Amino acid sequence: MASNITGVKSMQAQDKTRLLLALWDLGGAEQEVQKGKITRRIVGKGKKIGNYQGIFDDLDKQGLIIISKKGYSLVTPNALEVLGEGLKNPDFKFEGTIIGTWAANALLKWISQMGGAVTVSKASANGTNLDKAIKSYDEFQKVALEVYDRLNSEHNMDNLVPIYRIRREIGKQLSREYFNEWLLEMQADDILQLQGGSVEDSAPDKIEDSVTTELDGLRCYASRLK
Repeated sequence: MASNITGVKSMQAQDKTRLLLALWDLGGAEQEVQKGKITRRIVGKGKKIGNYQGIFDDLDKQGLIIISKKGYSLVTPNALEVLGEGLKNPDFKFEGTIIGTWAANALLKWISQMGGAVTVSKASANGTNLDKAIKSYDEFQKVALEVYDRLNSEHNMDNLVPIYRIRREIGKQLSREYFNEWLLEMQADDILQLQGGSVEDSAPDKIEDSVTTELDGLRCYASRLK
């Protein structure tokens, strides 16, 4: 009985590693991956996506992925660290006798880009804890306002805080896509007003870390409304 339980746990761990690898290969560290794309990658013959729901739920609870109605994204750097450890596990293997082309190419890409390992810090330079991902709009709203108030107070910003500063303070606790989406939602809810202009010294990286919308164009500052 004990060996059966150990075997099940080993298979679950391998399934998690394969799922994380597929998400990473599809660009999940930078953007959301549509559910259809990940389904085509991981669902084997005779199985359904529902067979993997428990794995998705576990990864979500561990703060390694973010699940939305449309798809999934990786929470970096935590997810990459776990993926690296999983790939180095001597028990890791692919099912069946033939490895899918995507898996072989993904492993080659991982080795090329990561050198077979990922070394990351658990905290950003300002001490932000990265072990817990931001997984909901309400949580993002709370964190964003805390960061806003602190920056505004410590640096005397006169209620006009650069968006790139907020993004960098929050760090890797969520993807860039969700940061943009939820910051714009805070504007729609009349919590923040996003304003134009340009950042100091017009640095390209600071502009990139601001927010650009189709209707309003570049927005570099946030002003709290309530």
